[in-house]
Amino acid sequence: MRVVLRNLGSRSAGFFIVLLIALLPVSSSAGTIVRVSTTVGDFSIELLDDIAPITVQNFLNYVNRNDYNGTYFHRVVDNFVAQGGAYRFELFVGPIDVPTDPPIVNEFNVSNTRGTVAMAKIGGDQNSATNQWFVNIQDNVDLDTSNGGFTVFGSVLGDGMTIVDAIDAQPTINLGGKASDAPYVTAAYVDPRDFLYMNVEIVERLSGAPHILETNTGLLITSVDIDNGSELISMNFNSVPAGEDVVIQANLESVIPRRGPVEGIATFSSADARLRIPSLEVNANGVVTLVSNVVFALSNTNPVQFTLESFQQ
Repeated sequence: MRVVLRNLGSRSAGFFIVLLIALLPVSSSAGTIVRVSTTVGDFSIELLDDIAPITVQNFLNYVNRNDYNGTYFHRVVDNFVAQGGAYRFELFVGPIDVPTDPPIVNEFNVSNTRGTVAMAKIGGDQNSATNQWFVNIQDNVDLDTSNGGFTVFGSVLGDGMTIVDAIDAQPTINLGGKASDAPYVTAAYVDPRDFLYMNVEIVERLSGAPHILETNTGLLITSVDIDNGSELISMNFNSVPAGEDVVIQANLESVIPRRGPVEGIATFSSADARLRIPSLEVNANGVVTLVSNVVFALSNTNPVQFTLESFQQ
């Protein structure tokens, strides 16, 4: 989708455009942060750029290609790990493998304690990690001495483990190797549309806000209630150059089911083709501004685009 700023007063339009233009990056010694949006909520991971540089770069290569967007957690073992990154599901086709880069060298340096994030690999080959990763749900120090040690390359930030614990609490089903312990979010499993899905995007700061926009990259992360509860989704948008207008375009691979309730969820009405975000957190190089009552009008359907009609500062 994309969003455009149109028919606003010059002062208001100028304010929003300033928030959306690319700004010079702020230097930081902290590790890269990624936000994982899932069917049951979002959590963020800080990567260990200096401690496991090969592993971090490998992970970010998949993130930058949107390879993790729309994938599902295929292996969640109670009080052990929540693992994903390898498969999408396509209706009437089945599990789709995420293409893998060549395996990487093992970089074990940090213990697999609760809240750390590590790469999965093939048994008996310590240098076999590709795209699968997992969050340690408890202290799994046995992994430190198994198969050369499992490389920890990040850790869950803030209260993000409450979301990981919620993932762990879901019932699971065994459908084979591509869904060996796959959590599902419905009362009874029907088909893989009930799986627990995720998106992974690089962000500049930790935020628990349901709707965030980062001006440097133009990334907008949001959750949307479509037609008053007909469907709940999480998805990402990216800004697109559009002259004096501000345009965002939907990353359709990032559309995943979302379970409610979601406090402050955005809404979309097909009756008037309007996307409404009650409170949008805009980050411009660490300067955070809250913009309220943001209204976007659908302006194109192929690709899906929206035009910003109004907002309040």
